[in-house]
Amino acid sequence: MSKKKIISVVGARPNFMKVAPIHRAFQKYYDEAEHLIVHTGQHYDVNMSDAFFKDLDMPQPKHFLGVGSGTHAEQTAKVMLAFEQVLIEERPDMIIVVGDVNSTISCGLTAVKLGIKVAHVEGGLRSRDRTMPEEINRIATDAICDYCFITEESALINLRKENFPEDNLFFTGNTMIDSQVYALPKANEIDVFSKYSVENKSYVLTTIHRPSNVDDKQQLSDILDVFEELSKERGIILPMHPRTRKNLEQFDLKQKADSIKGLRIIDPVGYIEFLSLMLHSDFVLTDSGGIQEETTALSIPCITIRPTTERPSTVDIGTNVLIQPIKYEMLKAIDNMLQGKRKMGKVPPYWDGNAADRIVKIIMDKCL
Repeated sequence: MSKKKIISVVGARPNFMKVAPIHRAFQKYYDEAEHLIVHTGQHYDVNMSDAFFKDLDMPQPKHFLGVGSGTHAEQTAKVMLAFEQVLIEERPDMIIVVGDVNSTISCGLTAVKLGIKVAHVEGGLRSRDRTMPEEINRIATDAICDYCFITEESALINLRKENFPEDNLFFTGNTMIDSQVYALPKANEIDVFSKYSVENKSYVLTTIHRPSNVDDKQQLSDILDVFEELSKERGIILPMHPRTRKNLEQFDLKQKADSIKGLRIIDPVGYIEFLSLMLHSDFVLTDSGGIQEETTALSIPCITIRPTTERPSTVDIGTNVLIQPIKYEMLKAIDNMLQGKRKMGKVPPYWDGNAADRIVKIIMDKCL
C-alpha cells in the first residue's frame, strides 16, 4: 500500500503553533503517511519565521510560496495561483488548513476545485462580526471543507446549526495549546527578568494589531492614553506589530508613545520568549485571537480589547474579559485587574496537549 500524502498550510504566525504538533503526530505514522508543510509567505519575516520553526521543532517547509503582503484580493489570488502548482506537482490525498487567515481559504478553495480533500483545523469559530476579514475566511472555509476539527463547544454548536455533516465533525481540542504544553519547559528556562529588567508579575504584556484598533488615529491615540495611565501602576512590554509601528509614525503618534516612561516597545519576539513573557506577566492586554486561548490555558488574566470574540469559551469558562474598545471601558477593566478583581477560570475540555494526536488518528482511521 502506498503512503498517503498530506499537506499542511502555514501562512501567518499563529499557524505555526497550530501545525507543529500535527507534524509531530504524523511522524508516528511514518510508514503510512508523508506529511509536508507549505508556507505561503502571507506574513513573512526571515528572522521571525526561522525563529518559529526552531522554537517549535518544525522542519523547513518543502514549498515556500513567497506571496507577501497586498490587498485581500491580491493576496488571495497570489496564494491560489502558487498553491495550485504545488498541488499539481505533489498530488496530495488531503490538505490541512488551520485558523482563519487568507491562506486558509485560498488553499482550501484551490484544493477543493482540484478534487482534493480538505480538513479545517479550528473550524466552526464565529465572532458574528462580518467586518472582520477573518470571519469571512472562517465561514467560507467551513462551507467548502470536507472535515472540521474543532477546539471548543461553541464551534460544535455553530457547525451543527450550519448543517455541517455530523459524521465529518470532530471535537478534538486545541493544537495551539499542544504547542504551549510542548514549549513550556523551554519557556521556563528563559531569563526575561534580566533581559527586560523586570520582576515577576511587575508588568503587563500587551499586543495591539487589529485594524479597528490601530488604523484609526483617534483609537490608537486613546490606547496610548490607556497605556500612560496603566504605566503609573505597572510596567508595560509591547512587542510591536509592524502594522502598529507603521501607523504610529503615519499618525505622528510615535513621540507620544516614546514619552510613556513605563512603556517598553520591543520588536516581535519568538514564540518561546513570548510565552515566557506571558508566564511572568501580571496580566495580558490584547486584541489577538490566539492569546485569549493561551492565557486561559495558563490561568493568566487577560483583557481583550474587541467588541466580539470567536472564542467564547475563553470568556465563559476561562480567564478572558472581553471589553468594548473604548477608553473608559479599557481603564475600568484595568482598574479591576489592579484591584485584584480577576476571574478564576477553568481550562476548556481537551485543551490537554493531545489534540494533534487525536486529529491525526482520526485522519488516518476515517478520512483517507
